[in-house]
Amino acid sequence: MDAKTHWEKVYATTAPETVSWYCPHLATSLALIERVANTRSASIMDVGGGESTLVDDLLLRGYKNITVLDVSQTAIELAKKRLGSAAEQVRWVVADITEINLEPHAFDLWHDRAVFHFLTTHAQRVAYVRQVARSVKPGGHVIVSTFGPEGPRKCSGLEVIRYEGETLHREFGARFRLLESSTELHHTPYGTTQQFLYCYCQIE
Repeated sequence: MDAKTHWEKVYATTAPETVSWYCPHLATSLALIERVANTRSASIMDVGGGESTLVDDLLLRGYKNITVLDVSQTAIELAKKRLGSAAEQVRWVVADITEINLEPHAFDLWHDRAVFHFLTTHAQRVAYVRQVARSVKPGGHVIVSTFGPEGPRKCSGLEVIRYEGETLHREFGARFRLLESSTELHHTPYGTTQQFLYCYCQIE
């Protein structure tokens, strides 16, 4: 089963608030975004945004230039329905982030919570990093969150790669200056916890 088929099935059969990665408000992501996107016209890419509520909170904070990309059309449609007319303020893209041809230097900020750790082949990770390096403006910021070293080994039935700050940064390379990394415990809807790692970089 390819990635698109897998995630279409997940979102078509599972309520948004019952998936393990669900969080009502992505407080850490929002804090980092507000730290670096100091104008509400900043161009923000949310990779794997799908059913995430991050776009809701960004709109509430007045951000006006938001792109949400997900491989699942079902996830995107559910998010649009949730937002109602506010969805018209967002650019929605259905694509595989390792395959799409993004516009060069289009974004001031790149955000990814829980996509990169699903890229288990070297070729997938290289393609992803090339996308970021090409589409984020020089001086722009990149926020990537994966499972940390004590996080799960699988998610949604798929193998993942767990990272420490140094190993995640190494995947991106010298052009990405690491500004900060930290871990947090995510409390799942099932009462368990998952360790997430956040890395925050600037492209030089």
